Amino acid sequence: MSSRPSSLPQPDLETVFLTDGGLETSLLFIEGIDLPCFASFPLLRHESGRQVLKRYFEPYLQTASRHGVGFILDTATWRANPDWGRKLGYTSEDLAQVNRQAVAFARELGRSFALEGRSLLIDGAIGPRGDGYRADYRMSAEEAERYHTGQIDALRDAGADMVTAFTINYAEEAIGIARAAAKAAIPVVISFTVETDGKLASGESLQSAIEQSDRETGGIPAYYMINCAHPTHIESMLSAGGSWVQRIRGLRANASSKSHAQLDEAEELDSGDPTELARQYRDLRNMLPRLSVLGGCCGTDHRHIEAICEACLPQA
Repeated sequence: MSSRPSSLPQPDLETVFLTDGGLETSLLFIEGIDLPCFASFPLLRHESGRQVLKRYFEPYLQTASRHGVGFILDTATWRANPDWGRKLGYTSEDLAQVNRQAVAFARELGRSFALEGRSLLIDGAIGPRGDGYRADYRMSAEEAERYHTGQIDALRDAGADMVTAFTINYAEEAIGIARAAAKAAIPVVISFTVETDGKLASGESLQSAIEQSDRETGGIPAYYMINCAHPTHIESMLSAGGSWVQRIRGLRANASSKSHAQLDEAEELDSGDPTELARQYRDLRNMLPRLSVLGGCCGTDHRHIEAICEACLPQA
């Protein structure tokens, strides 16, 4: 497959953008909202749920505004794919509708931020077919392309600026998603997750997964991210450097340094130390020269993002 330009709406890939933190952990542990299958998209189906999502996202948009940086606003659709939707009683038509609704909701939510003249990107969030913490259901790249096409097309049709596949733990699913996005003519970002040893749950190294994904797609992903892992889990694998490191632009780390297995069993939220996490982000920026998309994942909230801004960005 030939190389395809990223076509991201922001021409300067060095421009700093913030994201939110750990949506699902915040809703579950802080708001006390039950999330069957860890899915937040059902909240979009009723007004009270949309108000919960609005209250969650607004502090992050305010932080980006104070610091004078752009914002990547994710849709609440990480679980809105066929297998997870089926477990929750959603048909393929239901899922297409909720993915479109999620984009419209995000666009309206970010309207005032965009009117300030700030850069706002509506990002269609895609999750793995299986469990993000275990590579126990693996597809070929061709299967992954077919599987994810419906959600990607729905997000594109609704007007998303880009799509990001989060918590991906083996290369073939990343490759299939990238190819589906290319066919849909929408920019795509791939975000891998790693275990405490810095490797994907499949046993692949992050370097291998990125290089294979680029090689077999002709470099389709606009850039790569790391999410749902603590900074201490990724430092050692970055120390040797290499051209593949230049492809990593985003980081959405967990607040906790616990393993995925420990987090899966946790009954209380481990929010770590926001100030310490921010310092670790600052240190990682020395190892990741193109790191400019800053956000959080499990256990983080707007306090962590504010601390990351104070540690990593010049004063507005």
